[in-house]
Amino acid sequence: MTHYGEQIVPGFAYRFEGEQLLSERSAFQQIDVYENASFGRLLMLDGLTQTTERDEFIYHEMLVHVPLISLENPRRVLIIGGGDGGTLRRVLEHPSVEQAVMVEIDERVTQVCRELMPSIAGDAFDDPRADVLFADGIAYVRGGGEPFDAILIDSSDPVGPGEGLFTVDFYRAALARLTDGGVLCAQSGSPGFQQDELHRTYAHVSGVFPDTRVYVGFVPTYPGGMWSFTLAGSRLSLDQVVAAARASERKLSTRYWRPELQRGAFDVPQIVNDVIAPDGPPQTWGLSPAEHERG
Repeated sequence: MTHYGEQIVPGFAYRFEGEQLLSERSAFQQIDVYENASFGRLLMLDGLTQTTERDEFIYHEMLVHVPLISLENPRRVLIIGGGDGGTLRRVLEHPSVEQAVMVEIDERVTQVCRELMPSIAGDAFDDPRADVLFADGIAYVRGGGEPFDAILIDSSDPVGPGEGLFTVDFYRAALARLTDGGVLCAQSGSPGFQQDELHRTYAHVSGVFPDTRVYVGFVPTYPGGMWSFTLAGSRLSLDQVVAAARASERKLSTRYWRPELQRGAFDVPQIVNDVIAPDGPPQTWGLSPAEHERG
């Protein structure tokens, strides 16, 4: 039996146990896959938990359905990152989507997930509407081209390959690649243990987009359970009645997202409001700001 996990902050770590199925170094990062009795197979990149077979649906449904339900007829969607295919799968559940472009920097991550964790992507990679590119997402966004109705940033933490996805310059480039009324949504970390990440993401995105809001979901294997997402656009639509009608019309089948969350997920705890305040992040949970970064 192998013990594995990640150090969240000094004095606190998550620990799993089970069989290690793969451990290798790609051109970009360390990739590890484990088998766990409670969560099924688990992917770690550079020692940080990315996804598991049993709770991935929570993260992916919240990253995808909240922004896409806010749009009347999303047709072109860009995914930055998302090598496991879970985000691509949920995007393609929206029947109005004609093209979903996924730009993942590390092809080996996708190869590993397709081989060892195929349930996460399902048949998404074989869908004719999917256009999968193994390239630098930042360069792709800056390269120009036909605009997208939604840009979803399914990245790792702002270190290593994901670092450049959390900058003002990147968000400005992303805005230029959106249609009028288009939206951007990015995972923005743990409000408890990655407060600097959430604070910077909100500050940078809100400095570029007229309407920026943070919402949360609860992913058991992520630090603290509560996970944040930052949604931005020019005029966000978060009405749950509209969401219910659109979900019914699109025949969405979900296990976590529901129409009430289209508004309710934005009724965040006070800690989240404190973190995204101009003078945040505060000292909370007994941690100093310097200790909020993972690892």
